[in-house]
Amino acid sequence: MKHKPAKLNPEINPKPNLYLVGFMGTGKSALGRRLAKRLSMRFLDSDEEIEKKCGMKVREIFEKLGESRFREMEREFMESGHPESGCVVSCGGGLVCSEGRPELVKRRGVSIALFAPAETVYKRVAGSGKRPLLNVENPLEKIRDLMQKRMPCYLKSGVCVASDGNISDVEERVERIYLQGARAMARAKRGK
Repeated sequence: MKHKPAKLNPEINPKPNLYLVGFMGTGKSALGRRLAKRLSMRFLDSDEEIEKKCGMKVREIFEKLGESRFREMEREFMESGHPESGCVVSCGGGLVCSEGRPELVKRRGVSIALFAPAETVYKRVAGSGKRPLLNVENPLEKIRDLMQKRMPCYLKSGVCVASDGNISDVEERVERIYLQGARAMARAKRGK
């Protein structure tokens, strides 16, 4: 039996943004596109939006302007660089790893952190050339190291979901969590 997408209560309008956070290669973009279609929302990738605004690829930003400037651009994107509602946003892997960022993301909408084992991530991103932090001799070791350092930020950023299973199952799980969060946000607004 095919899963039917759940519908938001019409009084939950506008739809709060859904932020998918987590390490690179955990499926944020692939899942985000599917969920945006399913929820009739707009899909945004924070890295792609920053690239458009800056006129450079992330790799070039890292090389020419440095990682700290890129992290500032991520903050600018989160604070004012996208619509306040109606979007599924795939967040760059380090976006929530600066002071106050997990809280900022959660204030902006429903935030869900995706997780996958380091080996799964490595298989998904190996050889892409788009990952400036993995331009090292041992990328799998770098993935493990970065995942360990970033784990506390991801855990503070939202409900955690394993993303290394069947994508349809993960999609349904994330959709349920989003709908619960959207309803809770609507109740909180009505209570104010």
